[in-house]
Amino acid sequence: MAYHKPERIAEITVENGVKKAHNSAINVMILGFLAGAFIALGFLLDIRVIAGASPEWGGIAGFIGAAVFPVGLILVLLAGGELLTGNMMAVSLARFKRRVSTKEMMRNLALVTVSNMLGALFVAYFFGHVTGLTGSGVYLEKLVDMAGHKLDDSFLQAFLSGIGCNWLVALAVWLSYGSDQMSGKILGIWFPTMAFVAIGFQHVVANMFLIPAAIFEGYYSWGEYLMNFIPVWLGNFVGGALFVGATYGTVYLKQEKQAAAAPRGEQTHVPSAGAPQQVHSAQNVS
Repeated sequence: MAYHKPERIAEITVENGVKKAHNSAINVMILGFLAGAFIALGFLLDIRVIAGASPEWGGIAGFIGAAVFPVGLILVLLAGGELLTGNMMAVSLARFKRRVSTKEMMRNLALVTVSNMLGALFVAYFFGHVTGLTGSGVYLEKLVDMAGHKLDDSFLQAFLSGIGCNWLVALAVWLSYGSDQMSGKILGIWFPTMAFVAIGFQHVVANMFLIPAAIFEGYYSWGEYLMNFIPVWLGNFVGGALFVGATYGTVYLKQEKQAAAAPRGEQTHVPSAGAPQQVHSAQNVS
């Protein structure tokens, strides 16, 4: 199975980050809504699969739930979507390499945050609450229990958990960029995503479904959710932008600034002694 080396993945990630940052607002909102809904559907599947599991299963039930959750991220990356946690890595890397402005990065992250929230709330309210898939019995018990565990974390705990989560999720996105085949992308997405769910790290978009779904059933409050949202958002940003984007960008794209200035297919020549030799700019990735 063919795959790209890390240097090429870094170039692809930058080009994707540039495209995301320059996408129109309406396209970002539509794709962001879909991504939020896809992640919510993955979490809904998780709850429906494991809620009735016997306590004797112990951690095996959690593992099974974690194994089905990645369908959401698979849909985002293969069917199409704008997911906040992935953009925190890709668009931030494009900014780190000075291919987009800070304003463009913040605009994209703001639009994707709002649209992901709308998609997740749609699934939580209409499929969870109105349809009743999380409204009674063991499904409600599991929903409330899982949401409660997220809200129990202190600000620092939620922040650190957010870092761990998006370190893994951004790596899943990174690995998906490393393959041109659907099977390779699925494998790259599956295992890091499964790992973060099984560990119990906090994902800001997954929480956009989980905690509001519990609120719609009469548990917890929007104020409690806000105090979870802020540290998890910040932690996810650090995990994706710094632990993946900035680290790999520093290692694999040392000369990206000079390469980006040259037209595609041409070389950038630096005549001074001791300066970097000729490099090629990264090609666009569709």
